[in-house]
Amino acid sequence: MLSKEIQNKVQNLWDRLWSAGFANPISAIEQISYLLFMKRLENFNSSVDDKYKWSNYSKLKNDKELVDRIKNVFQFIKTELSKEDEPFAQAMSNASFDLDNPNLLRNAIEFIDSIYEDIESEIEDKNQHFHDIQGDVYEHLLKHTSEAGKNGQFRTPRHIIHMMAGLLDPDLDGKILDLASGTGGFLVGAYQYLITKYSKSVEPDDDGLIKGTDGGKLNKSQRKKLEEETFYGFDIDRTMVRIGVMNLMMHGISKPHIVYLDSLSTAYEKWEADQLSVTLDSKDKKSLVNPKLQGQFKYILANPPFTGKIDSPGVSENLDRIYPPVYEDKEETKRKKQTVQSELLFLERMVYMLEEGGRAAVIVPEGVLFNSGKAHKRIREILMTDCNLDGVISMPSGVFQPYTGVKTSILIFTKRKWKNGSDNPQNTEVWFYGMDSDGYTLDSNRKRLKESPLPKVLEHWNNKKQENQSDRKLIHFSIPYEEIKDNGFELNFNLYKDFVYEPQEFEPSEKILKKISELELEINQGLEELRNF
Repeated sequence: MLSKEIQNKVQNLWDRLWSAGFANPISAIEQISYLLFMKRLENFNSSVDDKYKWSNYSKLKNDKELVDRIKNVFQFIKTELSKEDEPFAQAMSNASFDLDNPNLLRNAIEFIDSIYEDIESEIEDKNQHFHDIQGDVYEHLLKHTSEAGKNGQFRTPRHIIHMMAGLLDPDLDGKILDLASGTGGFLVGAYQYLITKYSKSVEPDDDGLIKGTDGGKLNKSQRKKLEEETFYGFDIDRTMVRIGVMNLMMHGISKPHIVYLDSLSTAYEKWEADQLSVTLDSKDKKSLVNPKLQGQFKYILANPPFTGKIDSPGVSENLDRIYPPVYEDKEETKRKKQTVQSELLFLERMVYMLEEGGRAAVIVPEGVLFNSGKAHKRIREILMTDCNLDGVISMPSGVFQPYTGVKTSILIFTKRKWKNGSDNPQNTEVWFYGMDSDGYTLDSNRKRLKESPLPKVLEHWNNKKQENQSDRKLIHFSIPYEEIKDNGFELNFNLYKDFVYEPQEFEPSEKILKKISELELEINQGLEELRNF
């Protein structure tokens, strides 16, 4: 938890940029990110020349010299440093530095220096880890971007991300992906979960979820793999790619792999082929399996955009099972335009991205679970045949307030083995859980409640094989696969829940009518008195 002093300084920095004309929160945090990277450049890249080090130019007295030097540093990062294996610099191809007002620039530098002084003090006073506090500072900055984006994107609440990481339970045995990564919150959450999993000391956080910060059980090789080879993301917005990379780096992930790429387009197949060409020899390349089967991610955590309607010509031809392509010519060279829903395509893409035995936890709008359209039914069938659908967790309306009241659920699924299905047999049932709260009020204020239900969700999830799952009156139960199939693969929690209605006793109707008559007489007498007053 950040100190009030640091929070106030972050807010003051925002206020200065706002009053200077940076009314768009995304633009403001982008400019702040550039300064933060400059501040930490020598830590990210120890071999950088002295003239590019923050300490050699940040306190220059001459306004023009200060602006010119910082612009030179920015240009160095954008051009020379991007040629090296530097993630943030590589994401800056179309970036521009717009803090050219000397007074504003100097104010921003002073605030950033002051914030880092406070970080150092908190490390000494509270025995906290640098990257935890630095990451919290950036998370606090990102709160200002928590407004609706394009195509129904919303920042997922941090406590929901942490719960989902617990449901997925990733380990150090593979790559972790968010295919619509935005600010990188899910990847940060997965990283923090793994640090906790390998920490020597842990304690509950504000939401009752276990948190550790030391990662003391990790050896040098494991830590290097975690920080440099584990976290991947894609986004169609270059600005969000930069913000996402910075978020991960501020939390201690030295080499995040976040790519400017539309994961629903053929650009993903090209990227995947390039990745495989590095790891496979020429003999293996010739015998690559169908890209639908060639997943390379062990874990996926995501909240892809809701209500995103896109035109099919831009969609990869490998995504053809829920929206079969329609062509304008017999030769099938020109694809006819179809309007398709991106949240369904994202689910299909995830199935192909996962390696066999890989797991995903994803947030979907409630309509995905019960809509009777062909595409919706087909994606649910795919999730229950190509994969084992392990769980459906129904969240209450209001989790994404104040930006939308849309009701959502979490799907957890495991990709089945294709070559030998008997190695990974199909589930005979699906586990359901109904959350009536996420630990916060479900109005626009979203105030924390006294007790968080999230630890209970994880407890029931982890003990589902030992607990009674046949009583549908409970908040958790299991439903046979065949019953779900007979219901058109509907996955709506309320469809299968047995609701118990408490009988209420009422007075005899004659007595109620008598009371109404007496009340009516009393009202009429009162009205008469008013008229005669």
